Order: sequence, then C-alpha cells, then structure tokens
Amino acid sequence: MSTGLISLAAGVLIGLIYALLKVRSPAPPALALIGLLGMLAGEQAARHLLFQPATPQAHVTTSQESSS
Repeated sequence: MSTGLISLAAGVLIGLIYALLKVRSPAPPALALIGLLGMLAGEQAARHLLFQPATPQAHVTTSQESSS
C-alpha cells in the first residue's frame, strides 16, 4: 500500500473513534485543509514546470553490421 493510502485510512479510523467517543477533532476547519491542498498542488506544479530537464534524452539506436 502507498504511504498516502495508509495515512488516509489511519485518519478515517481516528475520525471514527473520535465520533464514537463524541470528542471534537483538533483538526483545522475543512476550508483550511482545502487551502493546504491548494498549496501542495501549486508546489508540485511549480516543480513540474520549472525543474524539467532542458533537453530531453534522445534514444539512439545503432544497427550492428554483420560480417560475412
């Protein structure tokens, strides 16, 4: 399993436990979490756009000459 899925599953499990115990979650409001998601998406987009290799690597194939 990927780390992200494990983290999500752990969060859902803790959320269920909080709901069963009728305890309010100390997490920030959903609006703040959406903002954080936007920040992470922007960071990934910037990395993808700004830090691309300048020249893509070309695959060169050579044929072998047969000796007769």
